[in-house]
Amino acid sequence: MSVTTVMALTADLPAHWDRLIFSAALLAGAIIAGLFLHTVIFFGLQRLTSKSSALTQSIIRSCRPPLLFAFPLFAIDLVSPLLELKPSLSAAFDHILTVIETAVVIWTLWRLAFVLSDALITHYAVVEPDNFKARRIVTQIHVFRRILLVVIFVLASGIMLMSFQWGREIGGSILASAGIAGIAVGLAARPAIENLVAGVQLAITQPIRIEDVVIVEGQWGWIEEITTTYVVVRIWNLQRLVLPLTYFIQHPFQNWTRHSANLMGTVHVYADYTVPVPAIREALTGIVKDIPLWDGKVCVLQVTHATEQTVELRALVSAENSSKLWDLRCVVREKLIELLQRNYPQCLPKTRAELHSPREHWALQSDDRPAR
Repeated sequence: MSVTTVMALTADLPAHWDRLIFSAALLAGAIIAGLFLHTVIFFGLQRLTSKSSALTQSIIRSCRPPLLFAFPLFAIDLVSPLLELKPSLSAAFDHILTVIETAVVIWTLWRLAFVLSDALITHYAVVEPDNFKARRIVTQIHVFRRILLVVIFVLASGIMLMSFQWGREIGGSILASAGIAGIAVGLAARPAIENLVAGVQLAITQPIRIEDVVIVEGQWGWIEEITTTYVVVRIWNLQRLVLPLTYFIQHPFQNWTRHSANLMGTVHVYADYTVPVPAIREALTGIVKDIPLWDGKVCVLQVTHATEQTVELRALVSAENSSKLWDLRCVVREKLIELLQRNYPQCLPKTRAELHSPREHWALQSDDRPAR
């Protein structure tokens, strides 16, 4: 390298460093200005909305973290034309800035989806005794929120991927070779697509809802969670049964609270043929009236079966929900047994037998012998 070349490079170095220092100072100033503007705006919003609704405050709290990045990025975007960068470096910088801005926008939409859906779920509480409408709306909110989040994620991934040159080439090659590869991908994604379609069907037709009482696979429990791919059933013994969404479209199951949370349950008691059924029926009415778990709608006693030794008494009672119905059935069963023991002990199930003396026994046997 000649002395002339070295002197030329040394002469250009101060100007090059001046441009770098100016660009770095401009970026730092933009970031500081964005952070300062973010702090001032949200401080003012908190003061103005201190007495506003909980939804407004929740939206502000949820938007604050992503906008902490959005304000500096917006400021950098404004000053980016003033940066003295090489064309190649400027193009790479703008690309990175676009990708980060897209990610921040998707982050904001993601948090807003959770805030708005949680606000709707809180508004339609499912703790009321007759919560049919609330459970229907909450189920739709859960399912559509998960579908919306999947759509947002897919669109964001596609936008960010297509912003790269190699991403566009991959997309073009995939579209160009959509023959066997497309069939293979379609077959591989079939379960996911089926569950996504089944989720939309469940949200619209609603054969099940959150906290519905169901019997599936021989298990009795409550619908605890509905996701985009599976349903969680909380069984009575607190175990969880996880089933795909397509199960509730393709297989039969029992839904005890399809149209109302009110339920009817049966209590079976077995007694002797001498039991006074009208007296027991009248006593059952007095029993359920003293039990707070009874909703005052159904109280019936019937003889539903008879064997060679006992008769089957079936008490039909109703309650506001499945938990109260279970406790009500246990109390009614206990009270009916106590009633039989105290007032009608002779009507408890018994086994009858007829005893004969030895002489009568031989006489009966001789009478039964055929004549010669």
